[in-house]
Amino acid sequence: MAAGNLFVIFGDKEEEKMYSQKMYELGSKKSTIRTIFEYGKQRAAIVGEENIYDFSLGNPNVPTPEFVKQAIIDILNEEDPCDVHGYTVAAGDPKVRETLADSINERFGTNFSMQNLFMTAGAAASITICFKALAEEGDEFITFAPYFPEYKCFVESVGSKLNVVPANIETFQINFEKFEEMINEHTKAVIINSPNNPSGVVYSEDTIKKLAEILTKKSDEYGHPVFIISDEPYREVVYDGAEVPYVTKYYANTLVCYSYSKSFSLAGERIGYIVVPNEVSEFADIYAAVAGAARVLTHVNAPSLFQKVVARCAGKPSDISIYEKNRELLYNGLVEAGIACVKPEGAFYLFPRTLEEDDRAFCEKAKAYDLLLVPGSDFGCPGHFRASYCIKTSTIEKSLPVFKKFVKEVYGI
Repeated sequence: MAAGNLFVIFGDKEEEKMYSQKMYELGSKKSTIRTIFEYGKQRAAIVGEENIYDFSLGNPNVPTPEFVKQAIIDILNEEDPCDVHGYTVAAGDPKVRETLADSINERFGTNFSMQNLFMTAGAAASITICFKALAEEGDEFITFAPYFPEYKCFVESVGSKLNVVPANIETFQINFEKFEEMINEHTKAVIINSPNNPSGVVYSEDTIKKLAEILTKKSDEYGHPVFIISDEPYREVVYDGAEVPYVTKYYANTLVCYSYSKSFSLAGERIGYIVVPNEVSEFADIYAAVAGAARVLTHVNAPSLFQKVVARCAGKPSDISIYEKNRELLYNGLVEAGIACVKPEGAFYLFPRTLEEDDRAFCEKAKAYDLLLVPGSDFGCPGHFRASYCIKTSTIEKSLPVFKKFVKEVYGI
């Protein structure tokens, strides 16, 4: 029987299905988040959408900025349609890359040029390309709970293993004690996500410095670099003056994966980039490996129109006032209801503790009150749940008495 293939028995004859069992499983089993979202739609048809409190999806609800709309109109009116809708070079339009590099340099005091940027179809493409570019047989990657669940299938898709460091649930900064126990000579890269999905926590400068110190020491010990892959789609979504350290300034062997999905509410347009600094070990070879990975993964080029759009909008501010209002409202409401939570500094999620050890049971009980929450186990952190607050403010306001009722009736608080 061939490994990895699916077999079906017809009578006494075994027939092989000629497709990947692994891909079949990924395609036929929906994520918990999508399953909850679809349940909400079905339930809304019965009790009305206004009576469903769906905190499942991280789909931006702030409208795309007017300057993005105007940039699209101007490009369509002013530029050659063959250029707007045609192929670019694989790495992206050189003028676009130069404009974005200049914008990054101005904001973060870096020294990038177009040669350091590779345009991609969003952050998921950026991350997967980096895994593919770096992975060799026997390599492992490390990330920190709570983490974006798709990292696992992305890493496994390139034949590598993902190791998850348990969370420090008091702060959601990196659990360095466990990290140092888990890193080993097979570790190719460490994946960080700050501001974090699902906790909303921003890694402090001290955290980044300590991570860089450990990785420098381990790289010397192992005789090969251990990279950082910094996943940054929420970089602009921060509150209370929080600053997100630009990781390349602290650790040379860093690849930055960025997306405009959250900052400009362009989740469906799939546009982002990878930054490969000159300081990365064997820069030319790593950049070529990024290009090769993109080629193998059939990313011919990032969407041409939206390359031009983000270049025209580079450096323009995002309006996160709605997210900020929703954060305060939901955080204060849950704490008042007796639910403990680390206050997020960024992104648009809360990651509170559940009122029982079994987070899946907690979320299932909440469904009876039409509160749709995602179990923390899906993010590698049991005993928590994720609540996305990129939803209507009125929905949050209506949900707060329901949270209190749920907590009181089910848990006696």
